[in-house]
Amino acid sequence: MSFVYLGALLFSIAGMVILDWRYKLFFWAHWRRATIVMAVGLAFFLIWDIAGVDLGIFFPGNAIVATGWMLAQGVPVEELFFLTLLCYFTMNLFELFGRLTTRLQGSEK
Repeated sequence: MSFVYLGALLFSIAGMVILDWRYKLFFWAHWRRATIVMAVGLAFFLIWDIAGVDLGIFFPGNAIVATGWMLAQGVPVEELFFLTLLCYFTMNLFELFGRLTTRLQGSEK
């Protein structure tokens, strides 16, 4: 059992939190909306993963850097943190690109 991958995911999520806090992108801009979006995104992707495992599309690996803990049959606990990072990164990036687009459109006028 190793916590390398989980630690890397937590470190990366902490980086997303710092960027969000610094630039008020997602949770620090509208925490209620962000919580709903994050919960819906996580639920969607977890259901997707569980369905993929049940259909034989996804297979759990035997990584030496993983904890070996499972959320569900074939879904490692690290998957929850990976999906959290994926959703958080996507929403931070979406907001950042939205701001850049607005700024660029404003400078053209």
